[in-house]
Amino acid sequence: MPTDQVLDLEVNGEAVRRLVPARRTLLELLRDDLGLTGTKHGCDVGDCGACTVRVEGEPRLSCITLAVECAGTQVRTVEALAGGGALHPLQAAFDHHVAAQCGSCTPGFLMTLEHLFEARPDATEAELREALGSNLCRCTGYVKILTAAREAQLVLRART
Repeated sequence: MPTDQVLDLEVNGEAVRRLVPARRTLLELLRDDLGLTGTKHGCDVGDCGACTVRVEGEPRLSCITLAVECAGTQVRTVEALAGGGALHPLQAAFDHHVAAQCGSCTPGFLMTLEHLFEARPDATEAELREALGSNLCRCTGYVKILTAAREAQLVLRART
């Protein structure tokens, strides 16, 4: 059984080719090999959501996803949100409402919300709360996060 594999994938729009150990997680590849430290290392067992990225557009917990499982896929991390020198509406709303305190959970929330608002621009309060239930925050009590999410949703809907 091979211990290392050549992995080809796309990360934030750029082609990546790396020789990776078969047991290397996507989180380790992103942070340690590619220097994309926006994705946070939280619980290491898929419970907290801090490591959420998008693989082929869908939210994925990178701490419990093997890098080799992502061969040939497109991976999007929090670093890809801002563009052209401007914050993404989600980032701007989190900043405006001080929804990020320690910051460990923030990238996971942002990636989860980006997916939700792309899939369901008119997401209801219940859908918003359900989506956010996959991410844990130990600082804010979620009120500021919900407020920021609602504001970003309005801005994103106005763009379409």
